[in-house]
Amino acid sequence: MPEIRLEHVTKRWGKFYAVDDLNLVIGDNSFVTLLGPSGCGKTTTLRMIAGLETPTSGRITIGDKVVFDSRLGINIPANKRKVGFLFQNYALWPNMTVYENIAFGLSNIKEPLPKVDFEAKNAARLAEILSTPGEVVKVLDDCRDKTGKIDEKKAYIKLIDAFTISQYTAKKLYGYHLESGKDVSAEAAALREKAENAKKGLNESFEAVRDGQVVLETRKLTKEEIDLSVRRVSRIVKIGMFMDRYPAELSGGQQQRVAIARTLAPEPSVLFMDEPLSNLDAKLRLEMRYELQRLHVETGSTFVYVTHDQMEAMTLATQICLINNGVLQQYDAPLTVYNRPNNLFVADFVGNPSINFVEAKGSQRADGAVELTILGDKQAVFHPAQPLDLPGWFKARDEHDALLAEEHKQKAAEKGFVEKGNKDETFRYHIAKVEEEDLSLQEEPVLTNEDLVLGIRPEFIGIADSGALAGEIYGAMPTGMESTIKVRIGDFLLTGVVFGSTLFTIGTQVHVDVSGDNIMLFDRRSGKCVAFGSLEC
Repeated sequence: MPEIRLEHVTKRWGKFYAVDDLNLVIGDNSFVTLLGPSGCGKTTTLRMIAGLETPTSGRITIGDKVVFDSRLGINIPANKRKVGFLFQNYALWPNMTVYENIAFGLSNIKEPLPKVDFEAKNAARLAEILSTPGEVVKVLDDCRDKTGKIDEKKAYIKLIDAFTISQYTAKKLYGYHLESGKDVSAEAAALREKAENAKKGLNESFEAVRDGQVVLETRKLTKEEIDLSVRRVSRIVKIGMFMDRYPAELSGGQQQRVAIARTLAPEPSVLFMDEPLSNLDAKLRLEMRYELQRLHVETGSTFVYVTHDQMEAMTLATQICLINNGVLQQYDAPLTVYNRPNNLFVADFVGNPSINFVEAKGSQRADGAVELTILGDKQAVFHPAQPLDLPGWFKARDEHDALLAEEHKQKAAEKGFVEKGNKDETFRYHIAKVEEEDLSLQEEPVLTNEDLVLGIRPEFIGIADSGALAGEIYGAMPTGMESTIKVRIGDFLLTGVVFGSTLFTIGTQVHVDVSGDNIMLFDRRSGKCVAFGSLEC
């Protein structure tokens, strides 16, 4: 499967930038989720790669083939990109059976394909199967009803699955009536001789060869090829028993499997999925996640999956591409995105329950630790896990900002430049309080290098008699093996996850302990992550 490369890809409508200068490499055989809030540009990105949307500028490469280049004027249409697209809406033809829905797209394919002697190829396959008649008889015996009569329709299905053949070859095989003990050695020999005679000038796949190269001809797929493809994908998604049903006779999950099979049938080089599970109920959605994981492994395809559900992204992806306001925020493995977020937005968007943000003021000591004032008047010390030069970090931030400003100034001077209307702003994080404040009425504070933000995942908030922070239980939600709790400390609320079946009573006085060495320290002005470490309260 091919690598997908996006270089400086931009898509805008007027001054609105749906995707802004995106650089991305999607590796071979990876499962990448494009994650972000509604309107962030993830579906637009997917559609641009697939060829359903034309970028304003940039370059897109699939494998060794450039499919779009604004500078060179290249824009290969979607039907020539060898990609499959699975939509949120199943889009099945209601008047067609499952088999016909899957086969529909295959019947419209007309392109250069190997020139094959199908008659000789089928003769060779039949001869091979007839050489072991006992295996065929065993399959047919499993198709007898209570009276001992063979169910012909069931026999076809069993023969198709047992020998991986088309329904047309299965009918020929059934026609030999091997269950009656008939000797077919002469027929097998004749088929074998026919195949051998036809193989002259052909290769092992019975494809025509000239000067060592397979001969191609522009043609449609034969009924035999279509049937083999339909049967292949139906086995992969486990819908072989529904081939004669209509979509209205299937559940939502079964309809989605049909849509997946239809997308896989043409053997696309890449499979794109735009929120394909959003129409399913919670239980079925979970089951389908497992199916998609298995499908990715079995097909060896490259999957690109759009979702706004961070749980789907975390559980399915090998890589998460997190986008906000058309700008790439982070592109990493799921656990890296969770444990090592680049900025406040990433930390907030990924994680359920949501991360705790705690505003802090402080400066770095000579020993490298950072003294902080948090939760109003509480004193704390942040110990970085790696050596940290906080003044040096701020200096590098300012130099980087100055560089970006200069680059923007140069771009603005170029002909045809359009200023971004949907401006990029530092993410406005939420501080949980007992009495929520109306931030729209507040003036923007003047921030200094002493203004910081702590990010504390709920699993690092615990209840312990030795905890340094005194509080009370403000809310508790037991789920069996764990409880999600909210603890009030002064005017602030912290969310924690406590493992076990402990019951908590609202109003109970408790002591809170902040543990773990993966507490996050963010720069409040830029929103960027400064360091990871532990917190001493």
